[in-house]
Amino acid sequence: MTLSPCGINCDECPFKEQCGGDCFACEGKPFYIKDFGFETCMIYDCAVTQKGFKNCGECAELPCQIWYDWKDPDMTEEAHVQSIHDRAKILKAL
Repeated sequence: MTLSPCGINCDECPFKEQCGGDCFACEGKPFYIKDFGFETCMIYDCAVTQKGFKNCGECAELPCQIWYDWKDPDMTEEAHVQSIHDRAKILKAL
């Protein structure tokens, strides 16, 4: 299983070919990031670039405010919070 720094299973992502397979391949710059007004994913930038982690599971602040702020606009708030819980659980178990 290939996990992104935020715990998304890249192997199951329908857009993995557009990103080169995972966040590390595209260096935190997935194809959609500019649509949100960013050059690099905020989570990737914090975890990998700034802190030198492989993923957010190495951070004592998981899940931090960035996770709550970085929401897919197509998700309900309930689904977003559940996604955070599920991904944090996976990363903490590593």
